[in-house]
Amino acid sequence: MDLKELVQTCALQLAQAPLAYGHGTLNAQDEATWLVLWQLQLPLDLDLSVDVETLHHQVKALNPARHVLDIPQDAIAACQTLIAQRIQTRKPAAYLTREAWLQGIPFYVDERSIVPRSFIAELIADGAFDGWLSEKSHAFLDLCTGNGSLAVLCAMAYPDIQVTGADISSAALAVAQINVDKHQLNHRIQLIESDGLQGLQQKFDCILCNPPYVCEASMQALPDEYKAEPLLALAGGLDGMDFIRQLMKDLPERMNDNAILVLEIGNERDHFEAAFPRLEAVWLETSAGEDQVLLLTKEAIEKVSLS
Repeated sequence: MDLKELVQTCALQLAQAPLAYGHGTLNAQDEATWLVLWQLQLPLDLDLSVDVETLHHQVKALNPARHVLDIPQDAIAACQTLIAQRIQTRKPAAYLTREAWLQGIPFYVDERSIVPRSFIAELIADGAFDGWLSEKSHAFLDLCTGNGSLAVLCAMAYPDIQVTGADISSAALAVAQINVDKHQLNHRIQLIESDGLQGLQQKFDCILCNPPYVCEASMQALPDEYKAEPLLALAGGLDGMDFIRQLMKDLPERMNDNAILVLEIGNERDHFEAAFPRLEAVWLETSAGEDQVLLLTKEAIEKVSLS
């Protein structure tokens, strides 16, 4: 069996199972490709659209010891075992591989934190909120940091800043520390256990936050893959705004002059606008549209809190 045949076989198995996607891939074909390439220790960005002979030569050029024309039976069996685990456990693939990729950067992940997939990562890479920053913007906060991926991406994108990663979960922070170590950023990223902003003392120039925002009705309908993640990082109460309501009360004291908040609220824009009808938010465009992530200035937050 060659590589393309193996991927197609695995994709068919996944497609026939009652699985949900959204933790790095969107369909059975892409998930099978990811899992097979990972198991065979092949580059995850291999272009499988080319003919198998061309693919074989590409792989041999990268690693002469690798074969994709006739994959050994033990390697095929290992791929089939991984696919069976995905189907039987309904865990996100990232929990099985202990690896997730965000903006082309690899991160360690396990069940102690949610699988990183924040649209804020796109905005960091695109410099989408750079216009609200200045040369004085040096203190960044990644609130609800989870596995620390946004904190790491910020430190990579802005070499002159210091980043604090905060989370209520000490278990998630242990995962974040693995990623800070992995990317050799201990000198620029500090991790702090904190319930929202309560455990933080300093003020920040830029606060990024991908909080628990899933409303109760949506929580009840979550597929098993999402239920495998820490519920603490997902559930936001009846309308999804419980954490954010407290955050808005606490923010002004933790923001420097001209500071901004970049906040992800997923599919809860209607609930957000109902909860905060007078907030002047700037909605930032992501690959999922203009209703997933918003930006608030300190001035906009204070205008509402003081009125």
